[in-house]
Amino acid sequence: MVLCRSCPIAKVADLVGDSVSIIILRDLLEKPRRFTDLELALAGVSSRTLTLKLKKLEEAGLVSRHQSRRLGNRVDYRPTQKGVAFQKVVDAMRAYGKKYL
Repeated sequence: MVLCRSCPIAKVADLVGDSVSIIILRDLLEKPRRFTDLELALAGVSSRTLTLKLKKLEEAGLVSRHQSRRLGNRVDYRPTQKGVAFQKVVDAMRAYGKKYL
Protein backbone atom coordinates (compact mmCIF):
# COMPACT_ATOMS: atom_id res chain seq x y z
CA MET A 1 0.00 0.00 0.00
CA VAL A 2 1.45 3.35 -1.03
CA LEU A 3 0.15 6.11 1.23
CA CYS A 4 0.45 8.84 -1.37
CA ARG A 5 0.84 7.63 -4.95
CA SER A 6 2.14 10.97 -6.22
CA CYS A 7 4.78 11.43 -3.48
CA PRO A 8 8.27 10.12 -4.33
CA ILE A 9 9.16 9.81 -0.64
CA ALA A 10 6.11 7.61 0.02
CA LYS A 11 7.01 5.43 -2.98
CA VAL A 12 10.58 4.89 -1.75
CA ALA A 13 9.35 4.21 1.80
CA ASP A 14 6.92 1.64 0.45
CA LEU A 15 9.70 -0.07 -1.49
CA VAL A 16 12.48 -0.12 1.12
CA GLY A 17 10.80 1.20 4.24
CA ASP A 18 11.95 -1.60 6.49
CA SER A 19 15.32 -2.16 8.11
CA VAL A 20 15.89 -5.58 6.52
CA SER A 21 15.63 -4.24 2.95
CA ILE A 22 17.86 -1.29 3.73
CA ILE A 23 20.51 -3.49 5.37
CA ILE A 24 20.41 -5.88 2.38
CA LEU A 25 21.03 -2.97 0.03
CA ARG A 26 23.74 -1.53 2.29
CA ASP A 27 25.59 -4.86 2.27
CA LEU A 28 25.17 -5.46 -1.47
CA LEU A 29 26.49 -1.98 -2.20
CA GLU A 30 29.76 -3.04 -0.54
CA LYS A 31 30.13 -6.21 -2.64
CA PRO A 32 28.08 -9.06 -4.11
CA ARG A 33 26.84 -11.45 -1.44
CA ARG A 34 25.56 -14.99 -1.29
CA PHE A 35 22.33 -15.78 0.52
CA THR A 36 24.25 -17.32 3.43
CA ASP A 37 26.38 -14.15 3.77
CA LEU A 38 23.22 -12.09 4.07
CA GLU A 39 21.76 -14.56 6.58
CA LEU A 40 24.82 -14.16 8.79
CA ALA A 41 24.72 -10.36 8.54
CA LEU A 42 21.02 -10.34 9.42
CA ALA A 43 21.13 -12.68 12.40
CA GLY A 44 17.66 -13.08 13.83
CA VAL A 45 15.91 -12.63 10.49
CA SER A 46 14.31 -15.82 9.21
CA SER A 47 15.36 -17.36 5.91
CA ARG A 48 11.79 -16.94 4.69
CA THR A 49 11.80 -13.20 5.44
CA LEU A 50 15.18 -12.76 3.77
CA THR A 51 13.95 -14.65 0.69
CA LEU A 52 10.81 -12.50 0.47
CA LYS A 53 12.78 -9.25 0.84
CA LEU A 54 15.28 -10.29 -1.85
CA LYS A 55 12.44 -11.20 -4.22
CA LYS A 56 10.77 -7.84 -3.59
CA LEU A 57 14.03 -6.00 -4.25
CA GLU A 58 14.56 -8.07 -7.42
CA GLU A 59 11.04 -7.34 -8.66
CA ALA A 60 11.61 -3.64 -8.03
CA GLY A 61 14.78 -3.75 -10.10
CA LEU A 62 17.17 -2.86 -7.26
CA VAL A 63 18.86 -6.25 -6.92
CA SER A 64 19.79 -8.96 -9.41
CA ARG A 65 20.51 -12.62 -8.85
CA HIS A 66 23.58 -14.05 -10.62
CA GLN A 67 24.37 -17.71 -11.05
CA SER A 68 27.89 -18.83 -11.91
CA ARG A 69 28.11 -22.28 -13.43
CA ARG A 70 31.91 -22.15 -13.24
CA LEU A 71 31.80 -22.01 -9.45
CA GLY A 72 29.46 -24.95 -8.88
CA ASN A 73 26.19 -23.11 -9.51
CA ARG A 74 27.12 -20.45 -6.98
CA VAL A 75 24.43 -17.78 -6.70
CA ASP A 76 25.07 -14.27 -5.51
CA TYR A 77 23.10 -11.07 -5.32
CA ARG A 78 24.24 -7.70 -6.65
CA PRO A 79 22.75 -4.25 -6.87
CA THR A 80 21.53 -3.20 -10.29
CA GLN A 81 22.21 0.27 -11.65
CA LYS A 82 18.98 1.37 -9.97
CA GLY A 83 20.22 -0.25 -6.75
CA VAL A 84 23.60 1.49 -6.97
CA ALA A 85 21.76 4.81 -7.13
CA PHE A 86 20.45 3.99 -3.63
CA GLN A 87 24.00 4.54 -2.30
CA LYS A 88 23.25 8.23 -1.70
CA VAL A 89 20.28 7.30 0.47
CA VAL A 90 22.41 4.88 2.50
CA ASP A 91 25.12 7.53 2.89
CA ALA A 92 22.57 10.12 4.03
CA MET A 93 21.09 7.68 6.56
CA ARG A 94 24.58 6.83 7.87
CA ALA A 95 25.45 10.54 8.27
CA TYR A 96 22.14 11.26 10.00
CA GLY A 97 22.58 8.29 12.33
CA LYS A 98 26.10 9.28 13.29
CA LYS A 99 25.10 12.88 13.96
CA TYR A 100 21.72 12.48 15.67
CA LEU A 101 21.35 8.94 16.99
